[in-house]
Parts: sequence; structure tokens; C-alpha cells
Amino acid sequence: MTPLERIVAEITPLKNQLSTHKLYEKLNSIDDIKTFMESHVYAVWDFMSLLKALQANLTCVNTPWVPVKNASLARFINEIVFGEESDLNLNGESKSHFEMYLDAMNQIGADTSNINKFITKIRSQHSIHQAFNDLAVSEGVQEFVNFTFQVIHTKEPHLIASAFTFGREDLIPDMFLEIIKSAENENASSYDQLTYYLNRHIELDGDEHGPLSLKMISELCGEDTGKWEECTNMAKLALEHRIKLWDDIAEQIEISQLATV
Repeated sequence: MTPLERIVAEITPLKNQLSTHKLYEKLNSIDDIKTFMESHVYAVWDFMSLLKALQANLTCVNTPWVPVKNASLARFINEIVFGEESDLNLNGESKSHFEMYLDAMNQIGADTSNINKFITKIRSQHSIHQAFNDLAVSEGVQEFVNFTFQVIHTKEPHLIASAFTFGREDLIPDMFLEIIKSAENENASSYDQLTYYLNRHIELDGDEHGPLSLKMISELCGEDTGKWEECTNMAKLALEHRIKLWDDIAEQIEISQLATV
């Protein structure tokens, strides 16, 4: 068994917990989707910081420019940044996937006021903690975002790549397929932008980014058994935090459903 196969084997129980999570069963209406998106949007946002941290570590973004150690990894990261930061939306306009997600939220009537205030604070150089102040954002969401930035602050490419690959890229197609299945019970015209966004992720992450992410892990760890072990531990942590986020959102949906009874 290769080190990569060993990681996959060790995190399989956690991935199974995610793929069978009770959250998916609760996404039965547009209101449920709204509640989901109002929290999940922060994971869409902080994903870009993970990606940008990889770009900062594996490519040269400074001046004067110098050649990077691994041009293959630089190309891979730059291709993902290109797709995530400037993809074409449903109308053929260039937008980041985060902005496309906000458009989808607005289309179905989800509340974007908190995330917009959060982004405004970040633009004004507030810390993550300061940006969350005075916003109605659950502790579960804040813990998830804080973990993301703890990973980023390690400045260790293999650790960031592990959280990115096993906690994000490798999981998104499976998770979003479940969401689409639930959403299809409603009027599809109400969220064609959301469906487009989800299908773009399935197309890019499942067919292109996912396999390349695994290759990135292999190249960053090489023959270093210590790095492989650290990647395994980070992959487990990332998945555990994703499960906690899903627990939190499921609870929010339950509360919302009870309030409407």
C-alpha cells in the first residue's frame, strides 16, 4: 500500500460519516437550502484563502520574480486559482465562485447581509475574530473558519495541501451531489444559478482538480515519512471539522423547521 493509499484508507470512515450525514436528509425545501447556504458560504469564502496560501507557497507571487522549485505544482495551483477566482458564470460573465455562490443565494432569497458585512470588515483589514464580532454567525461556523486559518498559519505547504485536498477538493463533488438531489424536489428555475455553480464544482473538482490534488500531496511529501504522517493527521482533522460544521448546519435547519411548524 502506498502512503497515499494509506491516507485514503485511514480517512474512509470519516468520509463515510460525511456522505451519510443527517444534514442531507434535512435539505427538503428551498427554506432548508437557504439556511444551509447562509452558513456554508463561509466555507466557500475561506476555501479561497487555503488556495491562495498554496499559491503563495508553491508559486512566486513576489517581485523580483524567481523560478519556482516545482513548475508542475505551480501550474496546477495557478489553474485552480484561474478557475476559482475568474470562472464564467451562467451568463458568461467572469466571476469568482464565491461571487457566483452569493448570486445563487440572492436568487433563492437567502440572507447575504452577514457575509457581506463580514467581507466589508475583512476588506477594512479587520482580523477574522474582529470580522465575526456583532454578526449573527454560529459558533460552529466560526470554529470551522478559525481552523482553516490555523492551518494557513502553519505555512507548511504539505499541511495546507492536505486540508485542501482531503477536507475540501476531494469531498465537494460527493457532498454537492447530495445537495442537488435534495434541491431537485423543488422548482428548478428558482435556483438555476445554484445548480450551475454546483455542476461546475462537480465538473472541475471531480474530473480535474481532485486527481491533481492527490498528485500534489505525493510530490510535496515525497519519501518523507514524517510529512506523510502529518498529512494523514491533518486530513483527519479537516474532515472532523467538516463533520462538526455539518452538525452545526443540521441543527440550524432543525431549529428553523421547528419555528415554522
